[in-house]
Amino acid sequence: MGLKKLPISFRKVLNWLKWGILLFFGLSILSTILFAFIPVPFTPLMGIRATQQLIDGKEVAVYKQWVPIEKISPHLQLAVVCAEDQKYLDHFGFDVDAIKKALDHNKESKRVRGASTISQQTAKNLFLWPGRSWIRKGMEVYFTLLIEAFWSKERILEVYLNVAEMGNGVYGAEAASLYYYGKNADKLTRQQAALLAACLPSPRKYSPVKPSRYISGRQNWILRQMRYWGSSSLFDEKKD
Repeated sequence: MGLKKLPISFRKVLNWLKWGILLFFGLSILSTILFAFIPVPFTPLMGIRATQQLIDGKEVAVYKQWVPIEKISPHLQLAVVCAEDQKYLDHFGFDVDAIKKALDHNKESKRVRGASTISQQTAKNLFLWPGRSWIRKGMEVYFTLLIEAFWSKERILEVYLNVAEMGNGVYGAEAASLYYYGKNADKLTRQQAALLAACLPSPRKYSPVKPSRYISGRQNWILRQMRYWGSSSLFDEKKD
């Protein structure tokens, strides 16, 4: 008995699926290459937050202003690396040791600890949406590998510091610096930079304007890490 032919409709679905997958890979690679050179105008998270503001009956507020990394204080660049990802310059997108420690911690504790690197957070902020599903995490891995392959470490940090959520409707270093301190991002002091970095894990919960005891303690820890690092010139030292 010969094999039955698949219904035409099912074959069409498979064909559409194949072309859909090819289109996804093509567009994702193309957009990653383009964003290696051009400013990022908008992110999915900005759209999600704006929609939430509309649903809640609030005025839609999106404060963002793209600036090159040369116009972002080296203090903030260093503070973010010290706070979020101290192996940033050495890994290829993933901190294996941090992942192992997070897995061990999460087995013993109800409080979930993450291990996302700056590269992973940049990929998530730029291409994806908030959440912890396996599908989203899988796509995060894919986009992290893409930006690590096509971008320099300096470019990844530049994009991160321009699109990261830093308050309710506030995105990026320049917007946050103007919003909270009334100055451009290249004028941030070490203390101000450390305070902004301290709020990054929960920017809508914590504010650098009225820091809680927890945030002040975290700011002091980040300042100590910055002193241990020894310099604010992240990339100049790496190039030497």
